[in-house]
Amino acid sequence: MNPEILTTLLTSVKNGSLSVDDAKQQLRRLPFEDIGCAQVDHHRQLRQGMPEMLYGAGKTVAQITSIMTAMTAQGSNVLVSRLDHDKAVAVLKEFPAACYHTEARCLTLELQPPEQRGKGTILVVSAGTSDIPVSSEACVTARFLGNQVDLINDVGVAGIHRLLARSEQLAAAAIIIVVAGMEGALPSVVGGLVDKPVIAVPTSVGYGASFGGIAALLGMLNSCASGVTVVNIDNGFGAACAASLMNRM
Repeated sequence: MNPEILTTLLTSVKNGSLSVDDAKQQLRRLPFEDIGCAQVDHHRQLRQGMPEMLYGAGKTVAQITSIMTAMTAQGSNVLVSRLDHDKAVAVLKEFPAACYHTEARCLTLELQPPEQRGKGTILVVSAGTSDIPVSSEACVTARFLGNQVDLINDVGVAGIHRLLARSEQLAAAAIIIVVAGMEGALPSVVGGLVDKPVIAVPTSVGYGASFGGIAALLGMLNSCASGVTVVNIDNGFGAACAASLMNRM
């Protein structure tokens, strides 16, 4: 339940158009709802400013659709991350109004347009084309949470002139999410160029000694650029949530 729906509910009780008993029935499920396979946290948007979002990997189609049904019944928009194509096709049969974002491997269902709460633009920058699944996940999530989002792909340190050509765009952003695999050097470069928060996302892109993204993670954690924050490997979703909270301040 989002704050607007709760305000409408309480106003209806106040002006007499909704009985106290009916309001109690609607509020009974407000904190959370036990649907068997999950405890759906309807209170999260009131508590954290963003609704509960689903991690699709490891969940069955039946579990995902059950959770989505419970969430939409309370008027909540839905984002499902890490959802593969076959599951997405099955979910779309149950929720044809939803949208599957193929590159991001995310599904969104918006009952109402997200409230635009961001004060500036979140810029997502990726080092290479192979990083696009993670940068796309960050973009979809940040937009879902009510932010203006721009994207720059394929500006890694192997051709640093490509990044420097976007200096005006870097300077105009409020928060920058930098997505990179291999040695993970790009966030340090960006962090040395700008006066705003930089959130680094290591990806699992790279050859054997990248160790599935651990090399990039360690490189980012050891960044000499001040103000670089690092999230988990391939976690574009988590970076977007953090950036969204920063962008509301």
